[in-house]
Amino acid sequence: MDMVNGGKDHLHSLICLKQAQSPAEVINKIKGESSNWVNKTEYLGVKFAWQNGYSVFSVSASNVKKVREYIKNQEQHHTKMTYLEEVTRFLKAYGLEK
Repeated sequence: MDMVNGGKDHLHSLICLKQAQSPAEVINKIKGESSNWVNKTEYLGVKFAWQNGYSVFSVSASNVKKVREYIKNQEQHHTKMTYLEEVTRFLKAYGLEK
């Protein structure tokens, strides 16, 4: 885990995977272990569960610093753009919008 930050309804993380690791494996472990810990410790006082699904985007080594800054500034970023607007922008940028 290189960097993680987000808001009330989502998070962004920058993770360096080994060649033998798949994004699905890593996300499954992160979601499973974190929700187990939150619920076991009663950290939130209510039952916690992650939403279904996730998005994964690869980042070239030359853009890692830029992505770190983007993740670091999530609170400021989301005063200008909602989560839904952000997802729509990513989908358009990567040609994934229906």
